[in-house]
Amino acid sequence: MAPTPTIRIALAGLGLALAATPALAVTELQWWHAMTGANNDAVNRLADEFNASQSDYKVVPTYKGNYGETLNAGIAAFRAGTAPHIMQVFEVGTATMMSAKGAVKPVYQLMKDAGEPFDPNAYLPAITGYYSTTKGEMLSFPFNSSSMVMWANLDALKAIGLSEPPKTWPDLFAAAKKLTQNGFPNCGFSTTWVTWLNIEQLSAWHNVPVATKANGMDGLDTTLEINGPLQVKHLANLAEAQKDKSFDYSGRYDSGFGRFTAGECPIMFGSSGSYGNVKGAAKFAWASAPMPYYPDVPGAPQNSIIGGASLWVMGGKKPDEYKGVAKFFTFLSDTDRQAKLHQTTGYMPITKAAYEKSKADGFYDKNPALETPIKELTNKPPTENSRGLRLGNLPQMRDLWAEEIEATLAGKKTAKQGLDEAATRGNAMLRQFEKQAGR
Repeated sequence: MAPTPTIRIALAGLGLALAATPALAVTELQWWHAMTGANNDAVNRLADEFNASQSDYKVVPTYKGNYGETLNAGIAAFRAGTAPHIMQVFEVGTATMMSAKGAVKPVYQLMKDAGEPFDPNAYLPAITGYYSTTKGEMLSFPFNSSSMVMWANLDALKAIGLSEPPKTWPDLFAAAKKLTQNGFPNCGFSTTWVTWLNIEQLSAWHNVPVATKANGMDGLDTTLEINGPLQVKHLANLAEAQKDKSFDYSGRYDSGFGRFTAGECPIMFGSSGSYGNVKGAAKFAWASAPMPYYPDVPGAPQNSIIGGASLWVMGGKKPDEYKGVAKFFTFLSDTDRQAKLHQTTGYMPITKAAYEKSKADGFYDKNPALETPIKELTNKPPTENSRGLRLGNLPQMRDLWAEEIEATLAGKKTAKQGLDEAATRGNAMLRQFEKQAGR
């Protein structure tokens, strides 16, 4: 039976009323990051999974360039009042973020305010300690923690009679020279993040200081000690190896890592987080191994320090937005999700449960490369020289140190001259940061 005029009018009115009722708004949460390649895919997948798991919030990830570019973009956006809700900041930007009064919302406070379950003891202590106050209050959320490992082309090593990567620096320099004479004339070995390996990790791995005050972890008024005998000897060895390409410089950051996966450099030092790219691109047998050490240094090797980045929550957002960010962090902490993220990217599991699950599942038996950075990080209990670094303006200071390393590799300065100048210039930068932080 056809509807009567009265029913038609009522239905029309209902349609207008429904049309005028706004749909429930979804709160967008902007997430700025610095991930590329396989790791960018992982970031997008996590956002998609969270967005599909509930209907109140939508995490929108945006690539903002490399780590330094992302940090600079975030600082500029905060000053302009357009900061994202979540910003990925590499570990050396920690002191900068800590000193930015009002620019960040501490994670421990965020989770408490939102009523989300949050136990700092559930996370690996070597990671959380880097991002916490002296009272143990976590300031940022650990996300992609890594360490420096040695990526090795096993086919190339086999050709020069080696069944495994070298364990000491003298053996590595000798192997690299053989590699340049056996199919790799342009590069025996190289590294990404040149200061991370040759100043920061080198020092921690041998239990010598980068700076006073426990490398800045115990206070701002610190002085650099990067020009000690070990660091000078090592840089002199690199400069000598650069002459015949047994070591070949690949730049300050990580853009040169492709030289390894392309088969040009048979040994490359890089982040353990490069696992996804190596697995997907390398056309040869490969492995990761711990960083080498100098056997004449007592107690070496010590333990490595973390790299990678954490997630900082920016200040000035609405309570409902903060509630969404807290829910996202709870989502990220899920044991199965953390284990999967670790197993697909090479970044370390941030929770003890995710690490134990990976071990219990026998994952490392088939994928030993992914346990290498964890073994480095936990090789020995951390000392004041190997807990980490918390130096103001460290991202900019890395560029300054790299300038002096580059001058030394080019033969323009001796290793002692280069590192003395790096320390002097770096100390001036630290004093400038102290003045800024004291305002």
